[in-house]
Amino acid sequence: MKRVALFCMVTLLAVVLGVSCASAAKVLKLGHIADPSNPYAMGAQKFADLVAEKSGGEIEVQVFPSSQLGSQRDLVEGLTFGTVDVVLTGTAVLGNFLPEIAVFDLPFIFRDRQHAFNALDTIGMEMSPKLEPQGMKILCYMENGVRNMTNSVRPIKGPGDMKGLKIRVMEQPVYIEMMKALGASPTPMAFSELFTSLQKGVIDGQENPAAHIYTKRFFEVQKYISKTEHAYAAEPVLISLIAWKSLTPEQQQIVQEAADEARDWQRQLAIGEESGFWEKIAESGKCEILEADEVDREGFKKATAKVWEMMEDRMGKDTIERVVNTQ
Repeated sequence: MKRVALFCMVTLLAVVLGVSCASAAKVLKLGHIADPSNPYAMGAQKFADLVAEKSGGEIEVQVFPSSQLGSQRDLVEGLTFGTVDVVLTGTAVLGNFLPEIAVFDLPFIFRDRQHAFNALDTIGMEMSPKLEPQGMKILCYMENGVRNMTNSVRPIKGPGDMKGLKIRVMEQPVYIEMMKALGASPTPMAFSELFTSLQKGVIDGQENPAAHIYTKRFFEVQKYISKTEHAYAAEPVLISLIAWKSLTPEQQQIVQEAADEARDWQRQLAIGEESGFWEKIAESGKCEILEADEVDREGFKKATAKVWEMMEDRMGKDTIERVVNTQ
């Protein structure tokens, strides 16, 4: 009887442990800096949902928005050490780890969004192996959007109106030199500090896509917005190699497929949401908006052309030409 009882106990324990192990999902922590209502934040959640669905709950992606896991630089560095598993960040920030990827941030380098998508999905993805020595790989590129100038000093209609303005930029040579070329004073600053700095007048203005201008309420503490559309902002989705290698080949395929599907979904969402953001900002009556046809975009393009030449050594002239010539 004792042997039978012992056998039953061992069998029951094995069953319990088996169920426990089977139900324990592989957890991946995903961090980004956007408000949850931002289109690329929604893209991150879509990715998490797709991973859960495709893996049958075997893999769980936990999303931490609004800089909960740190600044963009903190997040990218976290990939190297495996303290964060998946990150959405800007190519500008990533350019501090791989200089040539900031080619996508050069002023006026893209003809339109489709040009950007085609370049990112080819040349951009080819850059992934170069990040692997730093412990990360690119899954795909989502969209942040087209960047525009805001400030509280005066309407910006042409490059001359930028002179002397203290403008927040990301910690990236492309944006620093861009502002210098326009006669502004570039001020590198973490995104999480931006609203308060604008509110207190520590800086005069900033530049970001409509999604950030609206969801982070920058329009409430700025008097003027100019649709300069001076740069396009991609949002790479990266995974830590530590996390990637902890997945089986089948799980890796699931994660990659989910990323590709979420990318296509998010890009369309971002395009569709952009006009709504502008409408809501205009309806608020809190700032004056200068449309693209009211801004001397050709003047901005000419004023910043020298930035391309300055960045050739960092990015490679061939890389810049490949992006420009992408069809």
